[in-house]
Amino acid sequence: MDTVAVVLEEPERLVLSRLDLARPGDEDVVVDIAWSGISTGTERLLWSGRMPPFPGLGYPLVPGYESVGRVSAAGPRSGRSVGETVFVPGARCYGDIRGLFGGAASRVVVPGAKAVPIASDLNERGVLLALAATAYHAMQGAGGTPPGLIVGHGVLGRLLARLVTLAGGEPPVVWETNPDRAHGALGYTVKDPADDPRRDYAVICDVSGDAKLLDTLIGRLAPHGTIVLAGFYSAPLSFGFPPAFMREATLRVAAEWREPDLAAVKQLIEQGRLSLDGLITHRSAASDAPAAYRTAFTDPTCLKMILDWRGTA
Repeated sequence: MDTVAVVLEEPERLVLSRLDLARPGDEDVVVDIAWSGISTGTERLLWSGRMPPFPGLGYPLVPGYESVGRVSAAGPRSGRSVGETVFVPGARCYGDIRGLFGGAASRVVVPGAKAVPIASDLNERGVLLALAATAYHAMQGAGGTPPGLIVGHGVLGRLLARLVTLAGGEPPVVWETNPDRAHGALGYTVKDPADDPRRDYAVICDVSGDAKLLDTLIGRLAPHGTIVLAGFYSAPLSFGFPPAFMREATLRVAAEWREPDLAAVKQLIEQGRLSLDGLITHRSAASDAPAAYRTAFTDPTCLKMILDWRGTA
């Protein structure tokens, strides 16, 4: 059994290749992928070669951790059934080709426990579950206080702002310097930082990935405030100590989402409380993957690019 997959042979050299798949075991499922998303955070760093040392990193590799498809074969101990629509957060089934994160392929073999059943009518929007779970994870662990300021109005920032708004209380402020991304707020305010005079935010969540922002953000904190780092940073982070000292500031790094985060946002989506509308802006046939990746990483109007694998043998 084989698959067609996106392969990063080296930085900025991306091709479609036919790869052999690992033989599925009793606990595995085979998933025919319909759609996969392109991450403008971690996958951009992989594509550009600026990804800092990371477990499993090395070229050639198959990227992708946002895939949706249909179970076409299920092992007797997989816990899944043929015909189910599932979300797949990546795969490692390509032999000598690294799966980091391995979801950008027409067919994958994964443990059934990693294939999360979702409503079939979510269609391509199902790829957004990973970012929704990431946003939910970032919102937790700040002493129960949701962020009052979110930095960045990409897909992750929008999902985080929607989740904070759902939690009740004062809607967050979102900073965005790119006017192409300032639209689309649902119940919260988007501002250019220059237009925001506040310096009393109890919790600030940065999803921009900009390693140079820490001093600016510390200057906007209330005493005993917290900065949550929820982006992925390719450069070392540093900050001036005295302003942080005077505020007795806390820095928290939000790591990868966990299964409870995914379950929580899945429930919110199924209940119709968390909207995934307006987040997918670009679509491409998987056969045009090299051009699609460049668009996703270079076009500021592209919030989320979807690869359509249907019909790719």
